[in-house]
Amino acid sequence: MKPFLSVICLFTILIFGCKTEPKKETASEIKEEKSVLEKIADAHGFQNWNSVKEFHFTFNVDRDSSHFERSWVWKPKLNEVTAMNSKDTITYARSDMDSIAFKANAGFINDRYWVLAPFNLIWDQKNFEHTYVENATAPISKKTMQKLTIVYGNEGGYTPGDAYDFYFNNDHIIREWVFRKSNQQEPSMTTSWENYVELEGLVLAQDHKKADEVFNLNFTNLKVVN
Repeated sequence: MKPFLSVICLFTILIFGCKTEPKKETASEIKEEKSVLEKIADAHGFQNWNSVKEFHFTFNVDRDSSHFERSWVWKPKLNEVTAMNSKDTITYARSDMDSIAFKANAGFINDRYWVLAPFNLIWDQKNFEHTYVENATAPISKKTMQKLTIVYGNEGGYTPGDAYDFYFNNDHIIREWVFRKSNQQEPSMTTSWENYVELEGLVLAQDHKKADEVFNLNFTNLKVVN
């Protein structure tokens, strides 16, 4: 019986001795593919936003011979905003706004959206639905680009139900966009995204121009404090 027992023991050793540990996946292997929202936000430096203590910018609109501007200092960690125009300066906490601050904040939301719209794709993603098209014709350049459309819900916010079409290439940097008020089919405004600058890792478009008129919505005095 001893030889038989030896064979059994040897067989057992071969079975259990040859078992290998299951291959452990690396972080890169198990990490899910980023969404198009994340790719656009990251291409514009969203991963660096958490370091920002102050964000300064002046919102300008130049149309023909007219000029309009207002300046802002936003302290995102404190959720505090300072609004500056030709008449006065006010500072308010966005968590506790009176009627004057609420009116100023409407301007801040508008102006900030123009310069940080790629980041709002992350901040606002619970408030809109989105669709993605791999090949679409950009409205100004007529080039073939990728297209992301977002449509905000009909409740809440300053302009509920609005829609935006973003056009971009493989680098996910926005080149053109269309604003459609209340998700109407016809564009309410179509502009370029150009003259990019990088500040503390944030990639920001300084100019937004129309194709068919003398118009430039632009940003000056851009400053990022970490």
